[in-house]
Parts: sequence; C-alpha cells; structure tokens
Amino acid sequence: MPEADPFPTSPVLLGGDNRSGTTLLSVVLDSHPDLVIGPEIDFLEPPNLGPHILRAIDLLDARDPKVTGTTKSTIDPFWYDGVHFAVQCRRFGLDFDDVRELVSKVMVEVANDIVSFADRCRLINEFGEFRKAHTGARRWGLKLQRKIAQVDSYARLWPRAHFVHIVRDGRDLAASHLKTVPDWGYRTAAEAARGWLEVVSRPHRVAPPDRYLELRYEDLVSRPRPTLTQILDHLGLPWNEAVLRHAEYQHALFDHPYGHPAAESAGKPLHSGRLGRHAEDLTRAQIAEFERIAGSELARLGYLSAPTSTVEA
Repeated sequence: MPEADPFPTSPVLLGGDNRSGTTLLSVVLDSHPDLVIGPEIDFLEPPNLGPHILRAIDLLDARDPKVTGTTKSTIDPFWYDGVHFAVQCRRFGLDFDDVRELVSKVMVEVANDIVSFADRCRLINEFGEFRKAHTGARRWGLKLQRKIAQVDSYARLWPRAHFVHIVRDGRDLAASHLKTVPDWGYRTAAEAARGWLEVVSRPHRVAPPDRYLELRYEDLVSRPRPTLTQILDHLGLPWNEAVLRHAEYQHALFDHPYGHPAAESAGKPLHSGRLGRHAEDLTRAQIAEFERIAGSELARLGYLSAPTSTVEA
C-alpha cells in the first residue's frame, strides 16, 4: 500500500502518560493567543470510524437511551467509542453539526469510511484547521496522550508538526492512578511502571530531534516561566504572559468538560503542591517495585541519582 501524502499543516501535538499533566499543559498553551489547543480525541477506534460517528451523533441528538448515560457502564458498549468521540470533539470546541460536516467531507475525499491510520489523522487535521480558522490562531494542537509512543508515525504524516512530550515522575504517576482514578487507572505499582515505560522510553529515541521536546511536569509547575519559554521557543512563538494566567481565560474544555477527569484541576493556577506524593501515598514495597522495573528511565529523567535495576524484558 503506498504511503499517504503528508499534511502541509503545522500542528502542536502533545503527549504523555495519563495523569502526567497533559491536560494542564494543553490548557496553559491554549491560553496563548497564537494557539488553539484541545484535549485528546481517541480516533483509532472503531473500524468504520466515519459512519459510526455520524450515527452516534444522530442518536445523541435524538436522546436515544442507548447513548444518554453519563458513564461508560451506562452507555451501550457498541456505541461507546462514537459517543466518547463526539464528547471529545465538544471539548475541543466543535459542535455536533461541525463534526457531521467535517466527517462527511473527509469520507467523500478519501472515498471510504475513514478506516486507515492516515485517513483518521486526516480527519483530525480537518478538525484542527477548522478550529484554527474559527479562532484566528496561528497553529492548532491536540493531545496524542499515550499515542506519543508512536511519535515517528505521526511525524511522517505531519512533517511540519512540533511534538511536546510531558513526563512525570513515574512513582508520583503511579500514586495518582492508585489513589485518584482507581476505577480506570493502573491497578498496581508494577502495572504502572510497565505502562509508564511504554510511553517514556521510546519517543526520545525515534522522534525527529528538531521537532521534539521532552519536558518534566515538575519543571512546568515549579519553574513555569523558564519552562514555558522553552516550549514557546521550540514552537517558534513569542512569549505571552497569558500562559501564566491560564485559569483566568475561557477554554472549550471548561465550557464542555463532560466529566473530564482533569478539567477541574487544570482550571487552577499552576502550583507544585503534589510533587513527591509517592513518598506518602505508596508503600516502600510499591516504590521499590516501581524502581526495580523502571529505574533506568527514572534515572535518565533525573528522578533517581542512579538506576536501581535493569528494565524488565
């Protein structure tokens, strides 16, 4: 199968493991007048993305009981991906009619149901360009979330994109999962360590170095001005004080949170109150297990003075 033509656009694609500060970073950057940055949109499922979304939106508009629940357990499993996609689009500032129009447009252009990876990315590109045009921003952006692990695939389709990967001390991330989101997060320290490694160990090795920036959540919240200056320099954008006052501005996510687990905390001013939380929230055994599995990457990122073990095979 021939490779898809690359997109001429220049998005800002953010990534990181869940509970790493990706939502906070997206909202902070969305405060810059030259940027419109949205939260994540999960676009790799289902197989027939286009028709599924269109039908899911019709059901939502009709208030069909299959899709009107507020949690995953109260929505018909068959329609969950489409409903969740529509909700995520609202968080990015797209209403249902906007999504219908853009999905239908891409289906005609690609002459299929938006099946391939490239066609799915093309739909996301259309969403971003639509938001950029409607807000007057110079660039649009979106969270890739854990998909940043495949940064090289996205870099080939978007040769003018810039990638910003936010990482967090994996032990703090494990504590956040186990204590804050036990219903959907990692269930054990070992699971968290392996999942964290999947996201942090590969991108810095395969991303185009001139278009990839790795930063630490701890630096964002404790040294916001120099850290944000570094990000904006990476993106070729001028400094603007608005990024230090993100909580004072309107954001599509705040208007349509739809239960986003990080929307409320992302609306607060930058603070470093929960750094090092693993020392209180995890047991010594849990911390030792995480460090045994992921010690090398913790050391590379400056969270340990030296690796405590070799990464598991």
